[in-house]
Amino acid sequence: MHRLGLAARTLSMTDAASGAEEIIVNGVLAVCDPLGGLYLPETGTLVVSDLHLEKGAAFARRGIMLPPYDTVATLNILSAVITRYDPKLVISLGDNFHDRKGSKYLAPELRALIAGMARGRDWIWINGNHDPDGTVDLPGSCADELIYGGLVFRHEPSLISGKGEIAGHLHPLATVRRREKSVRRPCFASDGSRLLMPAFGVLAGGLDLRHQAMHGLFDREKLVAHLLGRDRIYSVRYTNLTA
Repeated sequence: MHRLGLAARTLSMTDAASGAEEIIVNGVLAVCDPLGGLYLPETGTLVVSDLHLEKGAAFARRGIMLPPYDTVATLNILSAVITRYDPKLVISLGDNFHDRKGSKYLAPELRALIAGMARGRDWIWINGNHDPDGTVDLPGSCADELIYGGLVFRHEPSLISGKGEIAGHLHPLATVRRREKSVRRPCFASDGSRLLMPAFGVLAGGLDLRHQAMHGLFDREKLVAHLLGRDRIYSVRYTNLTA
């Protein structure tokens, strides 16, 4: 899944904005971008989730060798979406790094890439379950949760109250049938009250919207999956998804 996601998101980074989808979450206008970012024009905020930077390095520390290119690939896509919207604020919704050591041992050239993207704008790193201690020597500030612009930004979705919530963690995927083939893609998932973000990291996997971990999070009669395509968002009602 992550290989397919990387291929789809690197082919059309220069012109994908024309295929973005405008939706409303808790009364707030939000733009779902095919690259996996969510732009909130009223506050000039760009939201991304589950970057899982340095995942390859984290596996290498455990003796499992993966190609060491995931971080630069993810940051290049992030740079493209930041260039597109020029946000005042970037919020990264947790699991920014794949483990607690990722930001500490980040290579200087990769650290410089992040610093360049953050220059002239505010940046908030929401702490995730993979990186609960926050980032080390990177621009911006860290928080467990943020309430801003009529929305609540957190890593893990709350079962207590999801009204106005923008969350990550579950890496939602949705499956549709197209030309007699099943296509499975990362997606934004929203019922108009809360929204779950797709994982932004190129090595991140995901869970289907029908997975039991999603139960109780949405009003399924109103739930829509906004699938990331090569050059546009495809919005499909939950009731029309393939099991």
